[in-house]
Amino acid sequence: MASTNVVGILGGMGPAAGADFVRLFVQACAQQMRARGEPVRDQSFPEHWLAQVPVPDRTDALGSAENGAHQPLEPMLQALGRLAALGSQAVAIACNTAHAWHARLQERFPQVELLHMAREVAQHLAAQRAGSVALMATEGTYRVRLYDQALADAGLDCHVPLAEERRIITRGIFDGVKAGNMQLAEACFSQVALQLVQRHGPVTIIMGCTEVPLGLQGSAAVAGLSLVDPAQVLAAALARRAYRD
Repeated sequence: MASTNVVGILGGMGPAAGADFVRLFVQACAQQMRARGEPVRDQSFPEHWLAQVPVPDRTDALGSAENGAHQPLEPMLQALGRLAALGSQAVAIACNTAHAWHARLQERFPQVELLHMAREVAQHLAAQRAGSVALMATEGTYRVRLYDQALADAGLDCHVPLAEERRIITRGIFDGVKAGNMQLAEACFSQVALQLVQRHGPVTIIMGCTEVPLGLQGSAAVAGLSLVDPAQVLAAALARRAYRD
């Protein structure tokens, strides 16, 4: 049995997305075992810690230059510190928009490899030889251009939804998934996804908010579209770190 590294997951943004990330991570670990020709056993999963902490809304914080309790950096730093104290060698942030603070978090804890979701997704898409892509995300993610540089470095063109389509995505996130109305979430997200494909052709759609895949699970409306879940890509990257010698 191969030795494993301790890894961590910074969640709570929202809690359902953090819990779902653990599911994706466990699946990715099982895939690592199979790829190594090892049996999938309870004892072969790596030690991993989930920090589910209340974190202020990331998009709202990015729209405000003022310091205060509405800023998410401090609770994220505290959670990352706990994960580091537990021996986590690599940590994944289970939220796209929270990566706006990635550099400051990494600077404070240089002993931990803090994975970057957008870079992992860009590398994944480049390896898959994807053509052009489209991004469904929060207003905060669009505002800080989280994916722009990573996709450009990978040689990928990225299309973004129109202003009204972005408002529909926001409704699906907050009034849909976060409020527990999954039917509304599916309607909002599938509408925008279909409009993106209609306008830009057969693009690969990055579901760049952890609530979007939750809202589109099992949706027949988008069954024929090419969808990429950044959380799944990030979970696989974290599993690789866990099993890296």
